[in-house]
Amino acid sequence: MIAEDVAAFRRFNRMYTRFLGTLNEGLLDSAFSLAEARVLYEIANRSSPNAKEIADELGMDTGYLSRILGKFERDGLLKRTASKVDARHAELTLTARGKSAFRKLDGASQAQGRAVLDGMPPATRSQFINSLQTAERILNANAARPPYVLRPHRIGDMGWVVHREGIVYAEEYGWDETFEALVARIVDAFITNFDPKCERCWIAERDGQSIGHVFLVKHPDEPHTAKLRLLFVEPGARGLGLGHALVNECVQFARTAGYKKIVLWTQSILTAAHRIYERAGFRLVKEEPHHSFGKDLVGQTWELDLG
Repeated sequence: MIAEDVAAFRRFNRMYTRFLGTLNEGLLDSAFSLAEARVLYEIANRSSPNAKEIADELGMDTGYLSRILGKFERDGLLKRTASKVDARHAELTLTARGKSAFRKLDGASQAQGRAVLDGMPPATRSQFINSLQTAERILNANAARPPYVLRPHRIGDMGWVVHREGIVYAEEYGWDETFEALVARIVDAFITNFDPKCERCWIAERDGQSIGHVFLVKHPDEPHTAKLRLLFVEPGARGLGLGHALVNECVQFARTAGYKKIVLWTQSILTAAHRIYERAGFRLVKEEPHHSFGKDLVGQTWELDLG
């Protein structure tokens, strides 16, 4: 039975690739291969993405993607500009010529879809679309894709950071609005004084929705020390290893930036976060009781020596 199912799956693939014309030299009678068309689509439908975002989304080898982007640039379809958020990555945008090429390709794809569906009776069309949606759900559920992606911050993220930190800590620990005010001051200082060479914010996303974040910033008084701040994971995203991933990003970036130590301040009741810090090699160096956010708390200072 398994062999028969595999044969049926392969037979459908052969039929469908022939039907769409993906084996032709140019997709939809264009100058683009299927891979090039997918990359063009991602650039056209994202806000100044970088190559890593596109490679992650398409599961594409970075070297192969780099060759496609180089071809687009030589053909005058693409321009790269230095990112103000992350100096390691260039932002990708289509030129006027690139936008025109995408509109032509997108129009051809729309026309192909209309031609196929217009030739079906309404009942057949409904059955066909339902079958496609079912196949999409099944394949997505079984796809071995990362449960989230990490990206640099962009406009609109800081408001979300303040809002979600304030709401979640109020719901889970009863902290008052003074905690939300503290978060607002932290993100204000980050944006106002942001130095991309040695500071970073990572936003975690799943299916286009933000589900976590963390910040690494310069220590104001110790030139070779970084501060890890505002580690946060949405309640519905816990259990994915996201907290560990965010802290690891901080540690790796701190080493690259030349820091000798990372410090952080947290509270004794945040035990789940402690396990993350311990796993990353941090050690508790100081505890001190205080009254903040409407509660009696025990503040903790943790450190990681980067050697």
